[in-house]
Amino acid sequence: MTETSERERRRQEQLPLQFTHDAARTRDDLLVSERLAAAVAIVDEWPAWPSPVVVLAGPVGSGKSHLAHIWREKAGAADIHPVTGSNAEALAAAGPVLFEDAERRGFDETELFHVINSVRENGHSLLMTSRLWPVSWGVALPDLKSRLKAATVVEIGEPDEDLLAQVIVKLFADRQLYIDDKLVGYIVNRMERSLGAAQTIVERLDRLALARGTRITRPLAAEVLNDFGNSGTGAGSDD
Repeated sequence: MTETSERERRRQEQLPLQFTHDAARTRDDLLVSERLAAAVAIVDEWPAWPSPVVVLAGPVGSGKSHLAHIWREKAGAADIHPVTGSNAEALAAAGPVLFEDAERRGFDETELFHVINSVRENGHSLLMTSRLWPVSWGVALPDLKSRLKAATVVEIGEPDEDLLAQVIVKLFADRQLYIDDKLVGYIVNRMERSLGAAQTIVERLDRLALARGTRITRPLAAEVLNDFGNSGTGAGSDD
């Protein structure tokens, strides 16, 4: 095969960086490990929360978004972004609200303060997700600092190798694909430690194997892992 035709083949097999299907995000799809136990418990216990405001804090790919989606569906919560001119306070007065990626997206401190007050006054709930604990958000407004100190913060750690292996096996099984445990271990030992990376790698392996009409092998996995690392796909994505 000439260099030109090889480049053309690779171009045709190039996989998109985004999923072509919706990732499974129901409660039944959640694999509960020790690192997730406290966060899963707080979602399952709603509305009997210890405080009206809960923050799920954890690194990229730790499962925050999955849990937030489960809670939003369970609580019938509205998505908000507390910035000037938004209707976040009114939504908080009407029912449960969800604010994801708080420290990364940013917010108006006065608006978030009013949202929390509205939640407390109306007996509703606010769930926030963040990579950092609220104490690290750089909040200057004293009243908001006080409100955030009263929030329940649940920390989620990075997924361990056992959990990643379980996730990969399940993602392949969802596609009616069953691969050798040794190949699962090979992937886990060489991938970014995040649930998002697991989903993307399985997606790419499945599509590349279909494109080439071959089964999923170690060389194919090595190629996808190398391409995944070079693309930096996982670096800026959250869970």
